[in-house]
Amino acid sequence: MKAKLEYMKEFLEKLYIPIRIACNTTAGWPVVVSLWFLYEDGILYCATQSKAKIVEYLKNEPRCGFEIAEDRPPYCGIRGQATARIDVALGSEILEKLLVRYLGNKDNDLAKKLLAKRESEVAILLEPQQIFTWDFSKRMKNLEKVQGQVKVCP
Repeated sequence: MKAKLEYMKEFLEKLYIPIRIACNTTAGWPVVVSLWFLYEDGILYCATQSKAKIVEYLKNEPRCGFEIAEDRPPYCGIRGQATARIDVALGSEILEKLLVRYLGNKDNDLAKKLLAKRESEVAILLEPQQIFTWDFSKRMKNLEKVQGQVKVCP
């Protein structure tokens, strides 16, 4: 699975949107949660507060689904199934990396607010078990350049 994600590395590193994680609540209902992510060495990393409901849900049932895809054409993306692991020790480190990735630095109001609670931050590690891609660029070729940006597809 790691080799397949490496093939999609450019897509994963250039796309600055949240990952959507599908999991089941402790009551058995499905729920989708969006979180910032980063890709490193075959693992998708997220960070959140230790008391966030998704942490409870993934501890209860670590099997989950995920999707990384924009909502603008031409439509393309990655989805799959993963096994999640919660890592308390990596929480602060992953949070800092996510702040730099999504905000450009850690010297802004949002970053400072999130860093103020870093001691209760945990990392969510998603290890993909199945990966599926789709790319409608060919059938939507007239829409390749949207809002002045060329899209990257897996």
